[in-house]
Amino acid sequence: MRRIKRAGLVVVGAALMAAASGCHGDAPCAGYGVVSGVGVLFDHRGYGDLTGGSYQLCARGECVKGALRRERITNVRLSLPRDVDPGSGPIRFRVTRKGEGKAVIDTSVDARLIHQTDGCGSNAYSRGLAFTKATGLTTKIPKSLSDAWMKQIRSLATASPDPSTPS
Repeated sequence: MRRIKRAGLVVVGAALMAAASGCHGDAPCAGYGVVSGVGVLFDHRGYGDLTGGSYQLCARGECVKGALRRERITNVRLSLPRDVDPGSGPIRFRVTRKGEGKAVIDTSVDARLIHQTDGCGSNAYSRGLAFTKATGLTTKIPKSLSDAWMKQIRSLATASPDPSTPS
C-alpha cells in the first residue's frame, strides 16, 4: 500500500511540475523562455568609419544606448517588459559619430510587435528590423543582410578576420 501511495505522489508531483513549467506532451522544455524586445541589424556601409560612435534604440518608452565597434553590421537589441503593448507604435533608431553632437542617422518606423512562444508556456512580443543606407529603417530584413551578419558572427568564432569589416 505504501508503494502505491508513493508512486501516486511521484506521478502527481511530476504532473504539477509539468503544469507549472508550461510543458506539455513529450517535447522537452529547456526552461529558457522567450524575451520581449526589439532588434535592429544595422549595416554600417555608406557611413564610413563609425567606430567609437554611439547608437540609441527606443520603443514603448524604453531605450538602450551603446558604443559602436569596428564591424560592418551591428546587432542592436532592446529588451522590453514581458507585458509590453504589442500594438503599432514608433521605434526610433539614432547613430552619432564619435565626438559629434548631431546624429548622422535619426529615423523611426511604426511597427507592431509579433507574438512568440517557446512552446513551454513562455510568451513574449518582439520585432526584428533592419537599417541600411539604401532602405532606411524597415521591418523587412533582407536575406543578404542576415546572411552577412551570420558570416560576421562565424568569423568572430574563428582566428580569421572578418572579411566584411569596413575599411
